[in-house]
Parts: sequence; structure tokens; C-alpha cells
Amino acid sequence: MESFLVSTGIVALAEIGDKTQLLAFILAAKFRKPVPIIIGILVATLANHGFAGALGAWITSLVAPEAMRWVLGLSFIGMAIWTLIPDKFDEDEAKFARFGVFGTTLIAFFLAEMGDKTQVATVALAAQYHAFVTVVAGTTLGMMIANVPAVLLGNRIADKMPVRLVHMIAAAIFAILGVATLLGAGESLGL
Repeated sequence: MESFLVSTGIVALAEIGDKTQLLAFILAAKFRKPVPIIIGILVATLANHGFAGALGAWITSLVAPEAMRWVLGLSFIGMAIWTLIPDKFDEDEAKFARFGVFGTTLIAFFLAEMGDKTQVATVALAAQYHAFVTVVAGTTLGMMIANVPAVLLGNRIADKMPVRLVHMIAAAIFAILGVATLLGAGESLGL
């Protein structure tokens, strides 16, 4: 349960102001059809984070536990720093309109998530917790928590959200996870 809750919370916070949330705002404003956009986000996230979670689980089978502790600890600290760097959105990520609302959302979100901090976090969390299903479910729920309101409420909430504060909280959580991992937290998990 811990892996699910931590994964959900971290990704929900990290996603605030992220390029994929900006993409959700743009798709909602462009198409004004929330249901296919939300379903497209869900399917793209499940595919992307499923791949990332499988990668994280696979990595743990290759790396010795002591080395993995250092890799994960430093990765979480790196994620903390990366979370503080504002994302830039590329308008080209939303230019797949010929595929319809669902197809556009699916393709744009999948591509926007490639190498994104939430995808990297999914790899690290799956490796840390050795819990592919609960981590992918948690990170996917975190994406939905952040993006569904963006789709449904659009510009009405965009200007009212303290993005910098939310990013600082997410960065602090990543940093705490990194330091705790480096200090040996999770050793009972085999790390």
C-alpha cells in the first residue's frame, strides 16, 4: 500500500505545471470534449508508465542491492532538482488533430511523457519498491489526479494554482526519499 500511496502522491504533485498538464489544458481548450481526452490520457499513461515500471523492475534484477541503493538515492535527489526546473511546452505535441480527439490525446501524451520526470520517477519507484502493479497504478492515478481537473476546469484553475509551491513540495518529497534511501531506508525491501 505504501508503494501505491507514495507513487500517487509524488506523481500528482510533480505533474502540477508539468508539460503534460499544460498539454491537457490545450487539448481541453482546443477540442472541448473532456471524456475522450481523459480516456486518451489514461491509456497513454498506462502504456508509458507500464513500460517505465517494467524497466524499473528489470533494473533491480541486474544491479546488486548496495549499488541499487546508491543509484536510487541519487536518482531521487536528481528528481528533486529536476522538479524545480520549469517545463516548456512544445505546441507541436498537440498537432495530431487528424487522429481525432482520443487519438490526438493518446499520441501527444505518450510522446510528451517519454523521458519526462514522471516517467523517470515511475522507473525509480518500481525499482525501489519492487512493486510493478502498485507503482504503475499509483503513478497513473497521480497523473489522473493532476490532469483530469486540468481537462474539466481548464483555464479557470490554471492561474490560481501555486505551481512553484507545489513543485517545491514535490522536490522536497523526492529529496527526502533520496536521502532516506541513501541512509538505508528500504533495506527490508531487499535494497
